[in-house]
Amino acid sequence: MSKRITHTFGELLDDMAQRFPDNEALVYHERGLRYTYRDFNEVCRQVAKGLLNLGVKKGDNVSIWANNVPEWVILQFATAKIGAILVTINTSYKSAELEYILEQSDSTTLFMVKSFKDTDYIRTMYDVVPELAAAEPGRLASPKLPCLKNVVCIGSEIPAGMLNLTSIIDRGKAVSDQELRAVEATLNCHEVVNMQYTSGTTGFPKGVMLTHYNVVNNGFNIGECMKFTEKDRLCIPVPFFHCFGCVLAVMACVTHASTMVPVEIFDPLTVLQTIEKEKCTAVHGVPTMFIAELEHPEFSRFDLTSLRTGIMAGSVCPIEVMKRVVKDMHVSEITSVYGQTESSPGITQTRTDDSIELRVATVGRALPGAEVRIVDIETGATLPPGKQGELCGRGYMVMKGYYKMPEETAKVIDADGWLHTGDLAIMDENGYCKITGRIKQMIIRGGENIYPREIEEFLYTHPNISDVQIYGVPDRKYGEQVMAAIVLKKGIEMSEEEVREFCRGRIANYKIPRYVKFVEGYPMTASGKIQKFKLREMAIKELRLEASGATA
Repeated sequence: MSKRITHTFGELLDDMAQRFPDNEALVYHERGLRYTYRDFNEVCRQVAKGLLNLGVKKGDNVSIWANNVPEWVILQFATAKIGAILVTINTSYKSAELEYILEQSDSTTLFMVKSFKDTDYIRTMYDVVPELAAAEPGRLASPKLPCLKNVVCIGSEIPAGMLNLTSIIDRGKAVSDQELRAVEATLNCHEVVNMQYTSGTTGFPKGVMLTHYNVVNNGFNIGECMKFTEKDRLCIPVPFFHCFGCVLAVMACVTHASTMVPVEIFDPLTVLQTIEKEKCTAVHGVPTMFIAELEHPEFSRFDLTSLRTGIMAGSVCPIEVMKRVVKDMHVSEITSVYGQTESSPGITQTRTDDSIELRVATVGRALPGAEVRIVDIETGATLPPGKQGELCGRGYMVMKGYYKMPEETAKVIDADGWLHTGDLAIMDENGYCKITGRIKQMIIRGGENIYPREIEEFLYTHPNISDVQIYGVPDRKYGEQVMAAIVLKKGIEMSEEEVREFCRGRIANYKIPRYVKFVEGYPMTASGKIQKFKLREMAIKELRLEASGATA
């Protein structure tokens, strides 16, 4: 039996601040900001008091729309200390998506940065809520968003109708330690603490309700699989608004008193500089991040020998990329995690002492305390080792449900508590799983089932190819054809025919891409998931395939 933690977020942080007061908790290399666990807990307590003074209550939904700024992590714990639920908003969202989340989540308060990349967040907010500019701070009345009362700008500015975080900390001085303790005493680890919206690759985003128990235990077990201790220092370039950031990174660290070393906006050079300067022992990333780091022109001048472990996840991990991370970045104990937001997110993980073959070719075995089975997608029967079916998970990590969507919840969590992931997988006799694709991404060409992952892994072995995505496009004769979108290594040229020639005689003819497109990058969610459906839509337009009438 694996260890079970019944601490709330607040109790966990209190415990670490008591046991490891002088250990560094949060370090921002670029800002020169350093909080020990004692300091970090204290600033979280001050913000928690400010929120109480602002009128934020236990059970209120508080949204955050920001990149990896220090205030993000502080709010993750400050809201939890008073029983509020942190709703994480994708940094790439624009006005319609922001409005949807604020309305669907019933958020009472929004914390936001001024802008991110090409989006002026303040202007966007005024577009969504025109009443805001003239509102008295803290007393917003919006017919469209009746629950929303407070909008808080992270930074020194105080735009019209808004508050800023400094003023909230000042408000907290009027709240006593006893008042905060009284609220904390009412909290339970099985209450919802975090709500993340599924990245919306299909349909409207759904609010995934995660409890303290879900997240703390998942983070702890993830950290255990990486052998984290208080001596580890994790470079975090993945976004906090996603489970990869706020659980696999933040919670894996805090459950082990390890040091969080975030990068505010992903940039491969900044990541390399941060790892070297802060002597990070671990680094997380989606495959495209690792590719960008490995292929950066200045890569060879950085000393990365402090690295030991980390996680490559978020989308399919190419074997060749994984091998280079082990060899060239010195991440000898790199792991991969499989899961989804609905499972807090980890279901399986490779272990640091697994063979390199297992670590590059599988997503590992069930995390401690999690159950995994592969089921027939038509009958639901459990399949034996070696047979492909849908991966299902059960245990402490399964979400409470989708917010205000009981029917949608019932579609993915069955009567026996099994979460149906929608992903195809094969499990070996030792419990190690290989993800072979998504049920909806399977290509069916002339009656043959084709799994994109298999072709992607094959094409990654070509020395000119940096990244590749395989997906199906409609075809009048066969129903679907295989298409490849390929990113070539810098300075390399290649023809479509060369790609096909490389495949001939090495994979079945029906798997050879009928269409090849060379691209600079892929449409992605802000959390690094490649949106294959968008690649497919673009191909249908460009190749004028609409008339075929075929559907995936």
